[in-house]
Amino acid sequence: MKKIISLVLLVIGFAGNAQSSLPQGATDIAPLLIGEKIPNSTLKSIDGNAVSLKSVLDKKRTILVFYRGGWCPYCNLHLAALGEAEKELLDLGYQIVAISPDAPKNLKVTEEKDKVNYLLLSDSNGDLAKAMGIAFQAPDKYKSILNKGSDGINNHFLPVPSVFIVNLDSEIEFEHITPDYKHRISNDLLVAAAKSLIK
Repeated sequence: MKKIISLVLLVIGFAGNAQSSLPQGATDIAPLLIGEKIPNSTLKSIDGNAVSLKSVLDKKRTILVFYRGGWCPYCNLHLAALGEAEKELLDLGYQIVAISPDAPKNLKVTEEKDKVNYLLLSDSNGDLAKAMGIAFQAPDKYKSILNKGSDGINNHFLPVPSVFIVNLDSEIEFEHITPDYKHRISNDLLVAAAKSLIK
């Protein structure tokens, strides 16, 4: 019995450490750098199906976007703006993939609300955001919002809004990371960066 209790306490301890080991704030993160590879991760589609990120990135050069959730008005503005640049980016040979902690059913709400044509994926447990080094401890005021948005899976982390341009080898060629969630990359800068990377 003592062994079982010790094991339970050990597991609880690891879970607590995993959460407390997240950076305290958005400015404390240590994101992956240009030249590093995007780690593979299993995400969920709008329909709730498992999706291998690597299989998506292998198809085309990718504009990979991380946003806080469909509940965030600044994220909705950014997603809508990306839609306006989508044709130009597609013509350059890119695809757009946007990832958030939202549960699949809430991705569907965002897709319809923001008239999104590109791929939305769910990272509710935060495995990818944490591996990317862009996750941080959510302030208490966001925890109930995150819990609802993720369908009860996440109430402890937020991703810093980020945009990565990724090549067919899953390598980061450009990144724009904004700890101040009210500021996002402009379409002009994103398209210019995307054009500059086409060889």
